[in-house]
Amino acid sequence: MTASVLALDVVVPVYNEQQILARSIRVLHAYLAAQFSESWRITIANNASTDQTASIADSLVSELSGVHAVHLVEKGRGRALKEVWLASPAAVVVDVDVDLSTDLRGLPPLVAALRSGHSDIAIGSRLSHGSRVTRGGKRELISRSYNALVRTTMGVEFSDAQCGFKAMRREVAPRVLPLVEDNGWFFDTELLIIAERAGLRIHEVPVDWTDDADSRVDVVSTAVDDLKVS
Repeated sequence: MTASVLALDVVVPVYNEQQILARSIRVLHAYLAAQFSESWRITIANNASTDQTASIADSLVSELSGVHAVHLVEKGRGRALKEVWLASPAAVVVDVDVDLSTDLRGLPPLVAALRSGHSDIAIGSRLSHGSRVTRGGKRELISRSYNALVRTTMGVEFSDAQCGFKAMRREVAPRVLPLVEDNGWFFDTELLIIAERAGLRIHEVPVDWTDDADSRVDVVSTAVDDLKVS
């Protein structure tokens, strides 16, 4: 729900997600209403969907208080996050994948690290001690190999470069987001590399994560494309 000073903006980037958008937003909305006493909103960042995603998003805005929709004319998950995060008035901006693969119980500690001033960016990590991950062996191997390669070649310390569950203090956004060049799936990795090299404090939160069996993301081609960019 919105207020004169918005504490939290949970951004959900979407592209052709007509099948799951309404259910996921209702689940997220119910969780925020039950768990967060400070002011919040959900922003659906629709990046050039060609199905019914846009109309469903607008219907959710009418149905649920505290839901906002932004319709971008160009595709790109990274582009959507950059544009919406930079325009947001909230003290803390968040990124949550529409499939809700990451258990939402990880959201309060993610936000708490920023609100306390302990950190500048907080990320959910599927590779931290205490995380519980359910996914196939192929995806697990690719994910661990990709993250190990990023740490080795880039000399960074964060453990999970690609979990779609992260948050940032609003005043940090103008310092790092304009420097991120990728508008697609490498956005997450590039953002964290830039942030760590700039001396920003990155806090990792162990999360419970369940692979979305219906995900349309080709994990192999995505990882290969990301490594080409890097």
